[in-house]
Amino acid sequence: MTQCIAFHSYKGGTGKTTLAANLAVLLARRGYRVSLLDLDVYAPSLQAYFEITPANWINDFLADNADAENILVDVTSTLDGLAHGNSRSGNSGQKNGGRLLLGFSNPKKEEIHKLEGIGGKQDKLQLLRKFIQLREELISTHNIDYVILDTSPGIRYWSINALAVADRLFLTLKMGDIDIDGTIKMANEIYTSFAKFGAKPYLVLNRVHGYCVPNPSVHSSSKANALHTSGLDVAEQTGDPDIADMLTSQTKMSVVSAIPCYCDIQFSRKEFLTAIKYPDHPFSMKITELASSDSLRLSN
Repeated sequence: MTQCIAFHSYKGGTGKTTLAANLAVLLARRGYRVSLLDLDVYAPSLQAYFEITPANWINDFLADNADAENILVDVTSTLDGLAHGNSRSGNSGQKNGGRLLLGFSNPKKEEIHKLEGIGGKQDKLQLLRKFIQLREELISTHNIDYVILDTSPGIRYWSINALAVADRLFLTLKMGDIDIDGTIKMANEIYTSFAKFGAKPYLVLNRVHGYCVPNPSVHSSSKANALHTSGLDVAEQTGDPDIADMLTSQTKMSVVSAIPCYCDIQFSRKEFLTAIKYPDHPFSMKITELASSDSLRLSN
Protein backbone atom coordinates (compact mmCIF):
# COMPACT_ATOMS: atom_id res chain seq x y z
CA MET A 1 0.00 0.00 0.00
CA THR A 2 1.36 3.43 -0.97
CA GLN A 3 2.48 5.85 1.69
CA CYS A 4 2.26 9.60 1.15
CA ILE A 5 4.73 11.43 3.42
CA ALA A 6 4.81 15.19 3.95
CA PHE A 7 7.82 17.00 5.40
CA HIS A 8 6.63 20.16 7.12
CA SER A 9 7.90 22.70 9.66
CA TYR A 10 6.78 25.68 11.68
CA LYS A 11 9.35 27.91 9.99
CA GLY A 12 11.98 27.65 7.28
CA GLY A 13 15.56 26.56 7.75
CA THR A 14 14.88 23.24 9.46
CA GLY A 15 16.39 21.15 6.65
CA LYS A 16 13.19 19.48 5.50
CA THR A 17 14.13 19.65 1.80
CA THR A 18 17.49 18.01 2.52
CA LEU A 19 15.78 15.30 4.55
CA ALA A 20 13.06 14.70 1.94
CA ALA A 21 15.53 14.52 -0.97
CA ASN A 22 17.96 12.20 0.78
CA LEU A 23 15.19 9.90 2.02
CA ALA A 24 13.71 9.70 -1.49
CA VAL A 25 16.96 8.72 -3.22
CA LEU A 26 17.79 6.18 -0.52
CA LEU A 27 14.38 4.51 -0.79
CA ALA A 28 14.67 4.40 -4.59
CA ARG A 29 18.08 2.74 -4.38
CA ARG A 30 16.61 0.19 -2.00
CA GLY A 31 14.25 -0.90 -4.77
CA TYR A 32 11.13 1.15 -4.03
CA ARG A 33 9.20 3.24 -6.54
CA VAL A 34 9.33 6.78 -5.20
CA SER A 35 7.97 10.15 -6.27
CA LEU A 36 9.39 13.32 -4.72
CA LEU A 37 7.36 16.51 -5.22
CA ASP A 38 8.48 20.04 -4.38
CA LEU A 39 5.36 21.66 -2.92
CA ASP A 40 7.29 24.40 -1.16
CA VAL A 41 5.78 26.71 -3.75
CA TYR A 42 6.95 29.95 -2.08
CA ALA A 43 10.64 29.01 -1.93
CA PRO A 44 11.21 25.89 -4.07
CA SER A 45 14.77 24.54 -4.02
CA LEU A 46 14.58 20.86 -4.91
CA GLN A 47 16.00 21.44 -8.40
CA ALA A 48 19.30 22.52 -6.79
CA TYR A 49 19.88 18.97 -5.54
CA PHE A 50 19.40 17.38 -8.96
CA GLU A 51 20.48 20.24 -11.26
CA ILE A 52 17.43 19.80 -13.47
CA THR A 53 15.24 22.34 -15.26
CA PRO A 54 12.02 20.54 -16.28
CA ALA A 55 9.96 21.27 -19.35
CA ASN A 56 6.85 21.56 -17.17
CA TRP A 57 6.42 22.49 -13.53
CA ILE A 58 3.93 21.59 -10.82
CA ASN A 59 2.72 25.18 -11.29
CA ASP A 60 1.62 24.24 -14.82
CA PHE A 61 -0.38 21.30 -13.50
CA LEU A 62 -2.13 23.42 -10.85
CA ALA A 63 -2.99 26.02 -13.50
CA ASP A 64 -4.39 23.31 -15.83
CA ASN A 65 -1.63 23.95 -18.37
CA ALA A 66 -0.06 20.49 -18.14
CA ASP A 67 -1.12 16.95 -17.29
CA ALA A 68 0.30 15.18 -14.25
CA GLU A 69 2.38 12.91 -16.46
CA ASN A 70 4.03 15.88 -18.17
CA ILE A 71 5.45 17.40 -14.98
CA LEU A 72 7.33 14.27 -13.87
CA VAL A 73 11.06 13.79 -14.46
CA ASP A 74 12.45 10.26 -14.20
CA VAL A 75 15.96 10.40 -12.67
CA THR A 76 16.27 6.68 -11.93
CA SER A 77 19.10 6.13 -14.41
CA THR A 78 21.16 8.95 -12.92
CA LEU A 79 21.18 7.73 -9.31
CA ASP A 80 24.18 5.45 -9.75
CA GLY A 81 26.06 8.30 -11.36
CA LEU A 82 25.26 10.56 -8.42
CA ALA A 83 26.65 7.92 -6.08
CA HIS A 84 30.14 8.25 -7.67
CA GLY A 85 30.87 4.54 -7.31
CA ASN A 86 30.32 4.24 -3.57
CA SER A 87 29.50 0.65 -2.67
CA ARG A 88 28.73 0.43 1.03
CA SER A 89 26.58 -2.60 1.79
CA GLY A 90 22.88 -1.78 1.73
CA ASN A 91 23.26 1.38 -0.35
CA SER A 92 25.19 0.13 -3.34
CA GLY A 93 23.68 -0.14 -6.78
CA GLN A 94 20.20 0.46 -8.04
CA LYS A 95 18.16 -2.56 -6.98
CA ASN A 96 15.57 -4.13 -9.26
CA GLY A 97 12.35 -2.15 -9.40
CA GLY A 98 13.68 1.02 -7.80
CA ARG A 99 12.51 4.22 -9.45
CA LEU A 100 12.56 7.94 -8.68
CA LEU A 101 10.18 10.46 -10.27
CA LEU A 102 10.53 14.15 -9.48
CA GLY A 103 8.13 17.08 -9.72
CA PHE A 104 9.46 20.63 -9.36
CA SER A 105 7.87 23.96 -8.48
CA ASN A 106 8.92 26.98 -10.53
CA PRO A 107 11.23 29.28 -8.49
CA LYS A 108 10.65 32.36 -10.66
CA LYS A 109 9.11 35.27 -8.79
CA GLU A 110 6.40 35.86 -11.37
CA GLU A 111 5.38 32.20 -11.29
CA ILE A 112 5.05 32.26 -7.51
CA HIS A 113 2.81 35.34 -7.81
CA LYS A 114 0.69 33.47 -10.36
CA LEU A 115 0.11 30.70 -7.84
CA GLU A 116 -1.20 33.25 -5.39
CA GLY A 117 -3.62 34.33 -8.10
CA ILE A 118 -4.75 30.76 -8.68
CA GLY A 119 -5.50 30.36 -4.99
CA GLY A 120 -7.56 33.51 -5.05
CA LYS A 121 -9.59 32.83 -8.18
CA GLN A 122 -10.31 29.13 -8.11
CA ASP A 123 -12.54 27.23 -5.78
CA LYS A 124 -10.45 26.16 -2.79
CA LEU A 125 -11.95 22.68 -2.91
CA GLN A 126 -11.03 22.37 -6.57
CA LEU A 127 -7.36 23.04 -5.81
CA LEU A 128 -7.39 20.41 -3.09
CA ARG A 129 -8.80 18.02 -5.68
CA LYS A 130 -5.78 18.80 -7.89
CA PHE A 131 -3.44 17.66 -5.11
CA ILE A 132 -5.47 14.49 -4.65
CA GLN A 133 -5.52 13.91 -8.41
CA LEU A 134 -1.73 14.21 -8.61
CA ARG A 135 -1.24 11.71 -5.81
CA GLU A 136 -3.76 9.24 -7.27
CA GLU A 137 -2.29 9.41 -10.78
CA LEU A 138 1.16 8.67 -9.39
CA ILE A 139 -0.19 5.61 -7.63
CA SER A 140 -2.39 4.29 -10.44
CA THR A 141 -0.09 5.05 -13.39
CA HIS A 142 3.34 4.38 -11.89
CA ASN A 143 2.50 2.04 -9.00
CA ILE A 144 4.40 4.29 -6.61
CA ASP A 145 5.33 2.95 -3.15
CA TYR A 146 6.20 6.31 -1.58
CA VAL A 147 4.99 9.80 -2.48
CA ILE A 148 7.20 12.28 -0.60
CA LEU A 149 6.10 15.91 -0.36
CA ASP A 150 8.35 18.84 0.54
CA THR A 151 5.92 21.51 1.78
CA SER A 152 5.96 25.21 2.55
CA PRO A 153 6.62 26.00 6.22
CA GLY A 154 3.97 27.39 8.52
CA ILE A 155 0.20 27.43 8.24
CA ARG A 156 -0.33 28.47 4.64
CA TYR A 157 -2.94 27.48 2.13
CA TRP A 158 -0.60 25.45 -0.08
CA SER A 159 1.08 23.64 2.80
CA ILE A 160 -2.27 22.75 4.40
CA ASN A 161 -3.40 21.23 1.08
CA ALA A 162 -0.24 19.12 0.95
CA LEU A 163 -0.70 17.93 4.52
CA ALA A 164 -4.32 17.06 3.78
CA VAL A 165 -3.35 14.39 1.22
CA ALA A 166 -0.56 12.79 3.30
CA ASP A 167 -0.68 9.61 5.39
CA ARG A 168 2.48 10.40 7.38
CA LEU A 169 3.43 13.87 8.60
CA PHE A 170 7.07 14.52 9.51
CA LEU A 171 7.18 17.80 11.43
CA THR A 172 10.82 18.89 11.42
CA LEU A 173 12.32 21.35 13.87
CA LYS A 174 15.56 22.66 15.30
CA MET A 175 16.19 23.08 19.02
CA GLY A 176 15.73 26.85 19.33
CA ASP A 177 12.99 28.24 21.55
CA ILE A 178 11.12 29.85 18.63
CA ASP A 179 11.08 26.58 16.70
CA ILE A 180 10.05 24.50 19.70
CA ASP A 181 7.29 26.86 20.86
CA GLY A 182 5.95 27.30 17.32
CA THR A 183 6.01 23.57 16.64
CA ILE A 184 4.08 22.80 19.83
CA LYS A 185 1.48 25.43 18.98
CA MET A 186 1.10 24.24 15.38
CA ALA A 187 0.91 20.59 16.45
CA ASN A 188 -1.95 21.34 18.83
CA GLU A 189 -3.83 23.68 16.50
CA ILE A 190 -3.37 21.92 13.15
CA TYR A 191 -1.97 18.41 13.46
CA THR A 192 -4.63 17.12 15.83
CA SER A 193 -7.17 17.68 13.04
CA PHE A 194 -5.18 15.63 10.54
CA ALA A 195 -4.63 12.88 13.11
CA LYS A 196 -8.40 12.59 13.61
CA PHE A 197 -8.72 11.70 9.91
CA GLY A 198 -6.07 8.98 10.07
CA ALA A 199 -2.78 10.75 9.31
CA LYS A 200 0.09 9.71 11.58
CA PRO A 201 2.28 12.63 12.69
CA TYR A 202 5.88 12.36 13.90
CA LEU A 203 8.59 14.75 15.05
CA VAL A 204 11.98 14.87 13.33
CA LEU A 205 14.58 16.75 15.37
CA ASN A 206 17.18 18.13 12.97
CA ARG A 207 20.47 19.99 13.42
CA VAL A 208 20.53 19.24 17.12
CA HIS A 209 23.87 19.93 18.76
CA GLY A 210 26.10 17.09 19.80
CA TYR A 211 28.95 16.97 17.32
CA CYS A 212 29.90 18.30 13.90
CA VAL A 213 31.88 16.83 11.03
CA PRO A 214 33.57 19.94 9.57
CA ASN A 215 35.99 18.18 7.24
CA PRO A 216 34.56 16.53 4.09
CA SER A 217 37.52 14.13 4.06
CA VAL A 218 35.94 12.14 6.89
CA HIS A 219 32.77 11.35 4.95
CA SER A 220 33.81 7.79 4.21
CA SER A 221 36.35 7.29 6.97
CA SER A 222 36.41 5.22 10.12
CA LYS A 223 36.29 8.50 12.02
CA ALA A 224 32.78 9.15 10.70
CA ASN A 225 31.70 5.67 11.76
CA ALA A 226 33.15 6.22 15.20
CA LEU A 227 31.20 9.44 15.57
CA HIS A 228 28.00 7.73 14.50
CA THR A 229 28.41 4.85 16.94
CA SER A 230 29.55 6.93 19.91
CA GLY A 231 26.28 6.30 21.76
CA LEU A 232 24.79 9.79 21.54
CA ASP A 233 21.07 9.65 22.27
CA VAL A 234 18.37 12.27 21.90
CA ALA A 235 19.07 13.72 25.34
CA GLU A 236 22.80 14.11 24.72
CA GLN A 237 22.27 15.54 21.24
CA THR A 238 19.80 18.17 22.39
CA GLY A 239 21.57 19.03 25.61
CA ASP A 240 18.33 18.49 27.55
CA PRO A 241 17.52 15.06 29.01
CA ASP A 242 13.80 15.83 29.02
CA ILE A 243 13.40 17.49 25.60
CA ALA A 244 12.10 14.43 23.70
CA ASP A 245 9.65 13.53 26.47
CA MET A 246 8.52 17.16 26.74
CA LEU A 247 7.90 17.45 23.00
CA THR A 248 6.04 14.15 22.87
CA SER A 249 3.94 15.11 25.89
CA GLN A 250 2.98 18.54 24.55
CA THR A 251 2.45 17.57 20.90
CA LYS A 252 1.21 13.97 21.30
CA MET A 253 3.74 13.09 18.57
CA SER A 254 6.61 10.60 18.82
CA VAL A 255 10.18 11.62 17.98
CA VAL A 256 11.01 9.38 15.03
CA SER A 257 14.55 10.69 14.50
CA ALA A 258 17.09 13.06 16.06
CA ILE A 259 19.76 14.17 13.58
CA PRO A 260 22.80 16.11 14.81
CA CYS A 261 24.10 19.26 13.14
CA TYR A 262 26.84 18.50 10.61
CA CYS A 263 28.79 21.60 9.66
CA ASP A 264 29.98 20.16 6.36
CA ILE A 265 26.35 19.82 5.26
CA GLN A 266 24.89 22.95 6.84
CA PHE A 267 27.56 25.31 5.55
CA SER A 268 28.19 23.74 2.16
CA ARG A 269 27.84 26.23 -0.71
CA LYS A 270 26.14 23.56 -2.80
CA GLU A 271 23.29 21.26 -1.83
CA PHE A 272 24.14 17.60 -2.28
CA LEU A 273 22.64 14.17 -1.76
CA THR A 274 24.81 12.93 1.08
CA ALA A 275 22.91 9.65 1.50
CA ILE A 276 24.18 8.28 -1.81
CA LYS A 277 27.31 10.36 -2.40
CA TYR A 278 28.77 9.65 1.04
CA PRO A 279 27.00 6.54 2.36
CA ASP A 280 29.36 6.21 5.36
CA HIS A 281 28.70 9.73 6.57
CA PRO A 282 26.84 9.67 9.94
CA PHE A 283 24.07 11.80 8.38
CA SER A 284 23.54 9.08 5.76
CA MET A 285 23.30 6.51 8.52
CA LYS A 286 20.63 8.61 10.22
CA ILE A 287 18.65 8.70 6.95
CA THR A 288 19.07 4.92 6.71
CA GLU A 289 17.66 4.57 10.22
CA LEU A 290 14.72 6.78 9.29
CA ALA A 291 14.07 4.76 6.11
CA SER A 292 14.04 1.58 8.21
CA SER A 293 11.76 2.92 10.95
CA ASP A 294 8.26 1.66 11.59
CA SER A 295 6.90 5.07 10.55
CA LEU A 296 7.79 4.26 6.90
CA ARG A 297 6.79 0.63 6.87
CA LEU A 298 4.46 -0.24 4.02
CA SER A 299 1.31 -2.15 4.95
CA ASN A 300 -0.24 -4.77 2.70
